[in-house]
Amino acid sequence: MQLSLTGISQRVGAETWLYEQSIAPQPGAVTVLLGATQAGKTSLMRLMAGLDVPTTGRVAVDGVDVTGQPVRQRNVAMVYQQFINYPAMTVFDNIASPLKLRGEANIAATVQSLAERLHIDMFLKRLPAELSGGQQQRVALARALAKKAPLMLLDEPLVNLDYKLREELREELSQLFAVGDATVIYATTEPAEALMLGGYTAVMDKGELLQYGPTAEVFHHPRSLRVARAFSDPPMNLIAALAGQGGPRLAHGETLPLPLPNTASASLTLGVRASALRVQGKPGDVALPGTVQLAEMSGSDTFVHVHTAVGELVVQLTGVHDFALKSALTVYLRPSQVYVFDAAGQVLVGPRRATPEAH
Repeated sequence: MQLSLTGISQRVGAETWLYEQSIAPQPGAVTVLLGATQAGKTSLMRLMAGLDVPTTGRVAVDGVDVTGQPVRQRNVAMVYQQFINYPAMTVFDNIASPLKLRGEANIAATVQSLAERLHIDMFLKRLPAELSGGQQQRVALARALAKKAPLMLLDEPLVNLDYKLREELREELSQLFAVGDATVIYATTEPAEALMLGGYTAVMDKGELLQYGPTAEVFHHPRSLRVARAFSDPPMNLIAALAGQGGPRLAHGETLPLPLPNTASASLTLGVRASALRVQGKPGDVALPGTVQLAEMSGSDTFVHVHTAVGELVVQLTGVHDFALKSALTVYLRPSQVYVFDAAGQVLVGPRRATPEAH
């Protein structure tokens, strides 16, 4: 199905929840709505589902205007952070309910397969109240998948699950979505989740749709500082610079050999993702001597906070690394991995390589 929202906005009282925007998610693919809390993701999904009516604009499905058509008249599957299950039904019957409504054959086998993929096959005879919150969320997710609706809306469905299970289910979901033909809208605050799911990403911030396109394209080629920040975890390192003849000039006087357009503003902001910095230099790198302020493990990576002449930088290193607090440490920056933003936050120069080099 082709879902399209044209010129939609949403105002509630004196507040604008969604500024005017248009989006036509790629049919039969995953579109991730990426943005911080209160970016407008849930508000946009509610308009897509028919739970709310836009203040302006229209919502169409396969060219037919469905603006104002209630959700009960649309074939939509939804999973929200607050899971919803039928309390009097077993887990098996919860998952089987949409299959029974369609009169499908081999219901037991389908339920068993979905339950195994979502790691709830051992709970099929239990009632939802006998499960943990995370297990109940997986039941709701399995039922939504079983519905096989042409439009599936998932609003941070894994947020209540533990880290290890989230990682496993992200991979399972990406495989499930890949073989299905539904248009999937998946909201998240986590850039890593968007990258793992692939497909397309729409970056949102404070009710605005900032950029939409293939996920890898949006990640590597953000149009603005706002997009780059939203798509960086940990936060992108930002460094103040001035426009010079040879390129951006850092506070300690070094100039990065990056060609700038003649229209570049005098004040610039350089953006460098934590994964693009390293602590072992290579020819062509810019050295930034500093002092270790903090070193912490997260998952399989080490994040090192280093105070330098251009400000505090966060370096993301793969594996376990030990750095003594207040010890001297030089951070190395590769100019080709730097984003350059003008005073208005628009990108002027982007990395010339698709992925950062290994540390």
